[in-house]
Amino acid sequence: MIFPIVIYHNPDCGTSRNVLTIVRAAGYSPTVVDYQTEGWSRAHLLGLFAAANLTPRLALRVDRSPAELMGLTKSAVPDSQLLAAMVAHPILVNRPFVCTPRGVRLCRPSEAVLDLLEHVPPGPLAKEDGQMIIDAEGNRLV
Repeated sequence: MIFPIVIYHNPDCGTSRNVLTIVRAAGYSPTVVDYQTEGWSRAHLLGLFAAANLTPRLALRVDRSPAELMGLTKSAVPDSQLLAAMVAHPILVNRPFVCTPRGVRLCRPSEAVLDLLEHVPPGPLAKEDGQMIIDAEGNRLV
């Protein structure tokens, strides 16, 4: 049986690269969508956020993004304005989002992707910061 996986990926992001490494190490061949190149539609974002049980505010990327300069971090900014900004500036969406038959999740921290896989990759395997997430015997550590 095929286990489809889609990763909304930013190749410049260490967490996103690590999630992709974890998925591939587990033996999957995911569909990788570079969302900065592909962009988002409002409907697509609403679907992802609903499936991941997130609001646009919770999915807003604040660190190393123009969100604060654009005034988007203020609590009074409505979701409709956040969504419009995310469509216009894809970098404002936190990443990576991963979709599998087990669900949709914003995989921050990167080990969150393990809950979406049928099986974990063989170890040892570490996060982007060097913290071990799977030991040499294949046991999940986090």
